[in-house]
Amino acid sequence: MNLKQIQEDIAQGEGLHREFKEAGYQLPRSLFETVCAFLNTDGGTILLGVADDGTVTGVAPDAAAQLKADLANLSNNPQKIDPPWLLFPHAFELDGKTIIAIQVPLSSQLHKTGGNIFLRSEDGDYRVQGTHQLAGLINRKLGLFTEQRTIPYLTVSDLRPELFDRASRLMRSYNSQHPWVGLSNEELLKIGGFYAVDGETGKTCLTLAAVLMFGTDLVIQQAVPAYKFDCLLRREDTERYDDRLIIRTNLIDAYDLMMGFVEKHLNDPFYLEGDMRISLRDKIFREAISNIVSHREYTSAAPARLIIYADRVILDNPSVHHHFEEITPENLRPFSKNPTICKFMIQLGRFDELGSGVTNINKYLPLYAKGAKPVFKETLHGFELTIPLATPQVTPQVTPQVTPQVTPQVTPQVEKAILATVGEMTRTELMGTLKLKDRMHFSREYLQPALDAGLLEYTLPDKPNSRLQKYRLTPKGQNLLASSKGRG
Repeated sequence: MNLKQIQEDIAQGEGLHREFKEAGYQLPRSLFETVCAFLNTDGGTILLGVADDGTVTGVAPDAAAQLKADLANLSNNPQKIDPPWLLFPHAFELDGKTIIAIQVPLSSQLHKTGGNIFLRSEDGDYRVQGTHQLAGLINRKLGLFTEQRTIPYLTVSDLRPELFDRASRLMRSYNSQHPWVGLSNEELLKIGGFYAVDGETGKTCLTLAAVLMFGTDLVIQQAVPAYKFDCLLRREDTERYDDRLIIRTNLIDAYDLMMGFVEKHLNDPFYLEGDMRISLRDKIFREAISNIVSHREYTSAAPARLIIYADRVILDNPSVHHHFEEITPENLRPFSKNPTICKFMIQLGRFDELGSGVTNINKYLPLYAKGAKPVFKETLHGFELTIPLATPQVTPQVTPQVTPQVTPQVTPQVEKAILATVGEMTRTELMGTLKLKDRMHFSREYLQPALDAGLLEYTLPDKPNSRLQKYRLTPKGQNLLASSKGRG
């Protein structure tokens, strides 16, 4: 959201997608009724510090930071909004006064506040009274969001417990005080919105979103047989490929595997933002991969693709049309095809707020590729993002000579795992070398952190649970090994 869009909203006045509320030092009492109504109906924008008639009254400037923090914390609290939905308020200066803008997307779930369900009309927010309204709301959401399709045969035992542990670690790394850390697997599924009521039986069941986030590879393929991400390198052979990675696993691992493919084949030039080095490649492709994960239509038979050419990268995925035009920072109105998945990835620190991809890629790509501009557009087949590469890209073998290497910060346990890895080794072989017997302890303290840090990798990345799975050092892990031996 930008200042021009806010001015346009004020000029149009309150309506189905716009709400103005005066606020001085405290959040308005009815604020979360409107948040709930927007989540349930069609999304919208709330402007704090604007009167009903559009007069800019402003919030207290010295209270703006606290109001934003309170709003973010309360929106992630199931006692205030159930299930929670993390909001990202932004402060703007208009007519010399401070206002706070809150973009609320349409959710695929049914939300309550104070035990009540609210909907939105042109006249404002209203409480749902009859079951016919509730049934209509549920049916509409199921029609729009296939991630909420129930899987009646699915139970928690069909999900991978280690993925819940990994999700907790990621949330703790993102926010050491994250309120969801420490929840049981069942509690995490509930607060994350991975349950829905089955329309035929009336029973509460796990959803397709739960399968995609936590399911075993077999369960995922049973639920969505055509699901896959197809990563291709087409520098030399532009008709077929020079390298290929097909991903059919859970979204937590899929995100990492796609980022690994990008790291393998694209440079990461040295760049300082202020006095801190940042990875332009990660800034750009973290957002790009977030886009195809959050906006993909998972029931479509078409794959989502990440294709690296000599002069550009193209990411495309089947999706439902929404904008019908090229998407720019100026006309951006965020809409997610999979809001539950998107919301959970935000909690893991993998995604930023909805719509950040357009803003951040436009910001960092000109620095990465000498003035290049990305193109976000909808096609007949779905969504497509083109990222030009203005500078020649070198092969992975050359990259270590031209890109500064940074030794990652690792625990003593991870360093021991790296030192123990020779060639390709199974889990049992690694545990034997380390003289460890507890599989859970080994996975939690040694193996998974090494995988998360990009120091170890799967030999069968598209089958992480295969009985034939082995592990080997990545180039980053080899650098760490050399450094450790040098110190020794």
